[in-house]
Amino acid sequence: MDILILSLATVVGLYMAANIGANDLANAMGTSVGSRAITLKQAVVISVITNALGAALAGGYVTSTISKGMVDPSLLAAEPDKLMLGMFASLISAGVWVNLATYLALPVSTTHAIVGAVVGFGVMSVGVGAISWGKIITIAISWIVSPAVGALIAGSIFYFIEKKIMSAKEPVEASERYAPFLIFLVIWVLILSVIFKGLKNLHLELGFFQTVLLTIPFAAVAGAFGRWWIRWQTSPEHKVRYGQHGYSPVDRIFAQLQILTACYVAFAHGANDVANAIGPLAAIFSVVKTKAVALQVEVPIWMLLIGGLAVGGGLLVFGTRVMETIGKDITEITPVRGFCAEFGAASTILVCSRLGLPVSTTHVLVGSVVGVGIMRGMGSLDLRILKNIGLSWIITLPFTILLSMLLYKLFTWFLL
Repeated sequence: MDILILSLATVVGLYMAANIGANDLANAMGTSVGSRAITLKQAVVISVITNALGAALAGGYVTSTISKGMVDPSLLAAEPDKLMLGMFASLISAGVWVNLATYLALPVSTTHAIVGAVVGFGVMSVGVGAISWGKIITIAISWIVSPAVGALIAGSIFYFIEKKIMSAKEPVEASERYAPFLIFLVIWVLILSVIFKGLKNLHLELGFFQTVLLTIPFAAVAGAFGRWWIRWQTSPEHKVRYGQHGYSPVDRIFAQLQILTACYVAFAHGANDVANAIGPLAAIFSVVKTKAVALQVEVPIWMLLIGGLAVGGGLLVFGTRVMETIGKDITEITPVRGFCAEFGAASTILVCSRLGLPVSTTHVLVGSVVGVGIMRGMGSLDLRILKNIGLSWIITLPFTILLSMLLYKLFTWFLL
């Protein structure tokens, strides 16, 4: 019986992981593919590698038994089977919603999906009063905070690049003047983001200002080499080579910077979001193995690595629909616009995380793309697509809560 339960749990966990890849990870690569900075095949290879590395090197080796602390697991200490069935119901509910959203080409937050599912089974198992409703309010706030901050930062960066570089009489010369500063900012933000966001599960205990001061020299060295790198990129042989692909020299510069930011988002995604599928799976394994409820469970590195690979596989098989929404349908994306959106998203994730503000990677990326579109003019945005995306965010919690309640009730009727 235990083997059957573990087999089913593994299948359900991998199903959820694949859906995370098809939707969440597709967001990270959508603007890069939409701007033609990389091809779909290249996006899959890059994201599978960086996502798996993020999960294996910086994933949560010890995770809370119940995702995001929405329910106190000690309330189920006397009934471990209920916790196990609740995790089953949560994984299936969140997986079904993310799968449906992906089919409809709607980028949604998989974190919010699993949180809603956990709330659903928590209501049925321990009661409404045991739910951390304050955290639900925090999630609702993130629907506004995340995209708004992303839009503000990405739109500001796009405005600066448009005025100082793209609208200059000599864009290449302007890029030689300003791009080293942008390279400094990119490398600095990415280093800080990897330390504070991508590696947060390692609990490095690094002070913020100490880390900022230590990372500035590395970013400064990268910026110092920027002018040489840009001149090499804009040399005659490169102009001919990349001009055949429809790139201007300036586009090529920003396309390559965009790939750096996409790698970071995929790495951070693997470090933090693979646990949305693997955390509940680890909880099920723990219950089957110990016949008890633990407040925290250890997640083996092999489980994190397999989860990371399953996420990448989901992107390969199902991810093109959400990629098109992010990279083409909201507004037309070029390498410059894609860079602004992804750098804006990375900066927003870093700032909001350090300030303790609620943040969703999916919502930030969508907001960043919208911010770039607004700076181009409202006519460049597909408002119908944005309306559908907004509705999908609002529906995520009630859909997963209700489906999880229904599945949990059915499971307990038939199996307990």
